[in-house]
Amino acid sequence: MIKFISAPETLPLRKEVLRANKLDLRDCVFDGDHDENAFHLGYFEKDLLVSVATFHSQNLSNYGYEGYQLRGMATQEVYREKGIGNKLLNFAIVYLRGKNAKYIWCNARQIAFKFYLSLGFEFISEEFEIPEIGIHRKMYLKIR
Repeated sequence: MIKFISAPETLPLRKEVLRANKLDLRDCVFDGDHDENAFHLGYFEKDLLVSVATFHSQNLSNYGYEGYQLRGMATQEVYREKGIGNKLLNFAIVYLRGKNAKYIWCNARQIAFKFYLSLGFEFISEEFEIPEIGIHRKMYLKIR
């Protein structure tokens, strides 16, 4: 089941999955988490939160207005490759269309390139490295 959740509810999964439990929860807070137009989604298996994603209004240069950045998408390892991430993103796309958003973009980790490409995202940058996190590329999905 997908639910809207609070920013603090995303932090344990961000810490576990995206930061390999190396940081304090406070270090897993992102700029934009508490913006007026930000929202956070969680996928629950019964009462267990197993996947999260955050979206906040953030335009890309040369891509126009009404853009949203996807950040902090994380799924517990045992629940990967079960379509949960796909469900979260599709839910977000429908919701963002209702808010008149035109596109979603993200800084995708190298390990997730195939996942985002399978959902219709395209590369819009060359590879770049985020220190201590790894290789990324900006990816874009037109939703309107």
